[in-house]
Amino acid sequence: MGLLGGQWIALLIWVLWLPQLGRTQPSASARALDSLLQDYAFRDAFGPRPKTGVVYDGTVPSNLTGIKVSALRLRSGSLRRRNITFKEFQMPVGVIGYPYVVRLALVYQNLGNWSLKCYPLSSGYIYLSPVLGLLAYDAANLSATNLPELNITATGQPISISFPKMKSVPGKSIPKCVSIDLNGSVSFSNVLSGNICNTFKQGHFSIVVESIAPSPAPMSSSSSPMPPPEGAPPKQAKQAPGHNKTRKVGIIVGSVVGGLVVLVLLGALTAWACSYKRKKKMQEMEMASEVGEGLHMVRAGNTKAPAAAVTRTQPILETEYVP
Repeated sequence: MGLLGGQWIALLIWVLWLPQLGRTQPSASARALDSLLQDYAFRDAFGPRPKTGVVYDGTVPSNLTGIKVSALRLRSGSLRRRNITFKEFQMPVGVIGYPYVVRLALVYQNLGNWSLKCYPLSSGYIYLSPVLGLLAYDAANLSATNLPELNITATGQPISISFPKMKSVPGKSIPKCVSIDLNGSVSFSNVLSGNICNTFKQGHFSIVVESIAPSPAPMSSSSSPMPPPEGAPPKQAKQAPGHNKTRKVGIIVGSVVGGLVVLVLLGALTAWACSYKRKKKMQEMEMASEVGEGLHMVRAGNTKAPAAAVTRTQPILETEYVP
């Protein structure tokens, strides 16, 4: 089987596996796509005699409509000593590649409407711009496929990425730069003025924003609850979990306060009864002292006079005490 037939088989396998890999291993499907786009960039962008420092646009099959790919071949020394503009990427002086090669090829990716499928976002984020990719390969053999990527690093100023075509930011949300390296690690940073993001190495980049959940629709005041069917017991209102506990505490507190009030009233009533009894007894004693004891009346001639029935004190002569 020829090289072209093998490439189509690889493309078919990637397209068929993408939905499953997107759920379990999203980085695997993205890495497979990187390999395919490198193949198309080298085969279609670079002609028989490609020029160094010239950007070549490649073509992708109809299965990948919406993706754009370009390639740029450079000397490693030129990448390190010059400012390089490659599509939306602006590389300053001091960008180096390793391991060292004499010539390297930069591959540009614009995933377009494939961005979310290739790089699913975590819950709560949406893309405001397509995912842009920048990868580097050894350019010694432009007909080679499945090449391993080189590592490029900015040693001075960062590599800047501009996003001229971006969706409007919803509400008062703050957009963020998202960077996805070749290992699938995701990092966020602030968007600079002019919709620009910075990076110090290759990878895939975009601008995202946190999605705003729609507010729940307010309940119409005209709507009324459905009446219960006939014969059904009345539905009791659902009480809060802490309602019963609060009710028990209220009963206990009320019982204690009520008991204290009853004790105070009983004490006051007992004190009043004792005081009344003592006062009543004093009054009786005062009345008895005023009236005195009644004497027996006897008649002496035509006259009545009081007379004691019993002599209370016997008279004693004073001489009886003399020895």
